[in-house]
Amino acid sequence: MTSRPSPAKAPPADLPLLLAFDLDGTLIPDQGRELPEATAGALSRLRGLGVRLAIITGRDTPPRPVREAMQPDAVATNNGGRIEIGGELHAEARFTPAELEAVLAHELEDARVVVFTPDTLYIDLPPGREPEPWMLARSFRPLAEAPREGVLKVGLYHPGVADLAARLRQSHPHLVLTGAQPPYTQFLTVTPVGAHKGAALALIAEALGIPLERTVAFGDSDNDEAMLELAGHAVQVGTLPLLAPHAHEQVASPGALGEYLNALADRLEGLG
Repeated sequence: MTSRPSPAKAPPADLPLLLAFDLDGTLIPDQGRELPEATAGALSRLRGLGVRLAIITGRDTPPRPVREAMQPDAVATNNGGRIEIGGELHAEARFTPAELEAVLAHELEDARVVVFTPDTLYIDLPPGREPEPWMLARSFRPLAEAPREGVLKVGLYHPGVADLAARLRQSHPHLVLTGAQPPYTQFLTVTPVGAHKGAALALIAEALGIPLERTVAFGDSDNDEAMLELAGHAVQVGTLPLLAPHAHEQVASPGALGEYLNALADRLEGLG
């Protein structure tokens, strides 16, 4: 990735035809389920001004309250591996059986593994352990029943995921690995070739007929790096040092995003 040459103070008022948002830590607080009130109001104003909206997230499904309040034109989940536009499936990246076998053949003792298919989560939930709230939004089955085809994403939770990430980058450099570094030092996500947020932004923009130069991307962590680098204007939410070279400007937190978006709407209205 190349560094941004000289960060701008704010996007030009005539720039955004498409705004693309990461979810956790960007559009909503980590593990949140609802848009902050100011953000929801600002997005409604921007929609009314003709700006298109997209969610591009590592989650396998966005929370229903967020989707209903935002009314996005496109949703990319699984770090960009599954893309819906106008509510219809547009693209989906899946592991080959050999790739999935390599990812699951990890050396991390007692690692927690989650395998994601379009309809079901496969997870090593110990006997007697209650499912966590995020699991309840999806059908889930034991990890041992996971299929070898149709898998979109694998998540691994373990203090040693950085070692596994290093090995996979050597043996399977075409796979997409995120996490295993701050702020997610004990969590590694693996997706198939081409399944990253930069590719998702490009596909969404193309499908909506919008030049990348007129897109604005918002993100807070390492899986947003490719999206921020590709967008016409990049906004970092938070202070992760990794993202600073790829951002034109910075917003402090999801709580401050509504003010930023309302200011953008003000500028766009001023052009009318």
